[in-house]
Amino acid sequence: MMHNLSDYWRMHHIQLLATSRKMNRIIIILLLLNQISFAQTVDRIEQNFPRNEELKMQNLVTEYNQFDFSKIWTLTENENILGIIGKDHQRLKIKLTSVEKDSNNPNKYLVTGKSCVKGTICDFSGTINLTEIKEVKEFHFGVDDEYADKGIKSQGILIADYEFKENSEQKHSGIFKGKLYSKWNLNYENKIEYDKIEFISDGYLNNAFVGIWKSYSTGKEKICNWADYRIPITNRDFDIGAGEFSPSEKYYNKDWENYQKAWLYGDEKAKKEELNEWWK
Repeated sequence: MMHNLSDYWRMHHIQLLATSRKMNRIIIILLLLNQISFAQTVDRIEQNFPRNEELKMQNLVTEYNQFDFSKIWTLTENENILGIIGKDHQRLKIKLTSVEKDSNNPNKYLVTGKSCVKGTICDFSGTINLTEIKEVKEFHFGVDDEYADKGIKSQGILIADYEFKENSEQKHSGIFKGKLYSKWNLNYENKIEYDKIEFISDGYLNNAFVGIWKSYSTGKEKICNWADYRIPITNRDFDIGAGEFSPSEKYYNKDWENYQKAWLYGDEKAKKEELNEWWK
């Protein structure tokens, strides 16, 4: 009897070890797949912004205090500012109505704007705080060096923290918070310009806001990303466009159908709606 019981526990232990090893392999595979998936979602940021090896090491945020970056965030036509909120990629429309450099803090910008989700419009105000400014090691001048004679003195990227607080008295309001990535040029007049040199390249984007939105009423957080011309960090099946942004039909019921009707199929009624200045 004791011999049989000992054999039983020995076999049971072997089975547990085998199950444990199998589970460990599954966990490792899932982690690897998750890393691969995440790496693929950040491709658009990596493709559009210089990598560390292409940038000078020094953070020049203090040296660039004298310059005003505010115009690069309000230049793009609103129909080309594209955003998502939540894992289901509900369409987010957002408009920065004013951006001004803080007279008391050269790295801080005061922002007002409006957001629109499912037809609900909220006012917001907040700040953009510059944390890093780095220049590129080698200038890029576009196809056939189109911008080589434009008097560009320096080029680079900036990284900032942003926080925009919606009016808490309005319905479905909360806080936008995250990181901002922008490309810029310094021209011959010592003015900061929006970097549109690679505009015609596939997948071009700029002014990438990557972060979350947190509800005042529930405290729940949702992913919330937007940018000029393409959206950074989305589901792999969301943006199926090659050269230009094109939302998959799977997401039409998240307010993306009208966009597709307007710009892919040329529907005049849809275009009119897309061009509507909803923030006024």
